[in-house]
Amino acid sequence: MSGPRAHDVRVRLVREDDAAVITELLRAGREYHAAWDPARDDDFFTEAHQREVLRGLLAQHARGTHVPYAITEGGQVVGRITVNDVVRGAFESAHLGYWVGEAQAGRGVATAAVVAVAALAFGELGLHRLQADTLVHNAASRRVLARTGFTEIGLAPRYLRIAGRWQDCVLHQRLADDPPGTAG
Repeated sequence: MSGPRAHDVRVRLVREDDAAVITELLRAGREYHAAWDPARDDDFFTEAHQREVLRGLLAQHARGTHVPYAITEGGQVVGRITVNDVVRGAFESAHLGYWVGEAQAGRGVATAAVVAVAALAFGELGLHRLQADTLVHNAASRRVLARTGFTEIGLAPRYLRIAGRWQDCVLHQRLADDPPGTAG
C-alpha cells in the first residue's frame, strides 16, 4: 500500500478500554489480515472478546511474562505490538509479535513501533534477545524486521497454524548489542 508516511508513532501499555478501537481495526481488516492470522471465528471480532484478550494480556504483564503495547499514531490506537513469552535467567529472551490496521500498512507504522519496542526490550526490560517469526511469503513483515536490525536465523517447517493450515516460518532474532538497523 502507498500513502502518506507514518508520523508521531508511539507505543504505550494497552488498556482494557482499548478494546473498542482494537475491535474496529480487526473487523475492518479481517479479510486483509486473514492470510497472516490463525483462522478466527466471529466471536474473536467482538468487543467482549477483545476486552477479555486485553485483560488476559495485562494479567500476564503483571506476572512479568508479556508486555502488551498499543501502537498509536497521532494519539489514535492503530495496532498492537507485544513482547511475548519473556524468559529470564540465563536466557533473557522473548518473542515479538505485532500488527497494524490495514490503513497503516506500508506506511512505516510497524517499523516505527518495532524500533520503539526493541529499545524498551533491550533497555528498560533488560532483555538480551528478541525473536520474531514471519510466514515465508510475508515480504512486508520480513522487510520491517530487516530494517529494524533483525537477522534471519533459519526456517521452521510447518511452524505455525495460520489461515487454517500449518505453514513454514522464517525465524528472526535481534540481540541487545546488534546494530539497530536502518529504520529511523
